[in-house]
Amino acid sequence: MNGPRPRVQRGNHQLRPVTLECGAAPYAEASCLIAAGATRVLCAATVQEGVPEWRRGAGAGWVTAEYAMLPRATLQRTPRERGQIGGRTQEIQRLIGRALRASVDLAALGERTILLDCDVLGADGGTRTAAITGASVALYDACAGLLENGLVERQPVRELVAAVSVGVVGGEVRLDLDYLEDAAAGVDMNVVALESGGLVEVQGTAERGSFPRDQLDEMLDLALEGIRALLRLQRAALSQG
Repeated sequence: MNGPRPRVQRGNHQLRPVTLECGAAPYAEASCLIAAGATRVLCAATVQEGVPEWRRGAGAGWVTAEYAMLPRATLQRTPRERGQIGGRTQEIQRLIGRALRASVDLAALGERTILLDCDVLGADGGTRTAAITGASVALYDACAGLLENGLVERQPVRELVAAVSVGVVGGEVRLDLDYLEDAAAGVDMNVVALESGGLVEVQGTAERGSFPRDQLDEMLDLALEGIRALLRLQRAALSQG
């Protein structure tokens, strides 16, 4: 019988089990398959010579992303987005692109584009944050290939970037929400941060009512703790890849 994977019991301050596998898409310039609990996202990097027309002549590159969810990434089939993508998909892929560009020296990239395709194979909450974390690894690896082949003078990725969700579930602050936790959350937040600790984006919403400032601080502190753990996993994956 089809159904979600068994849930792993963990404390409120613990990430779900996370794995990062470099080279999962062998024909891409670089790739990373990230699993966070039952959420799985394949992130593949494509390096293209040239930049969008509006950026030509600037002497700098561009990093962008596309995001899609496979039809059976969820319990019920989700129709493919053909022709025109939906608003949620546009929002997510713009978020991924912004997060990745914050970590890159675009001038060091030269006039070339790196496109990160983030395809959700299994969705159990946190797909956008997993996509950012996995895509950062693929982006770094793709840029390392450019450096190794003498196409750039220095590594364009200044530092890695990672993301995680955090929320208030049953009155308690909880890290890395799965689907059921997210559905029950009174507050839901996504946090993106660089290796240096700088915040790139904070998206937070009270689903019912409001929440106090001290709870916001607690959520941010917990999210940054989780991101530091993800960054260590990213570095370990790159060292093994």
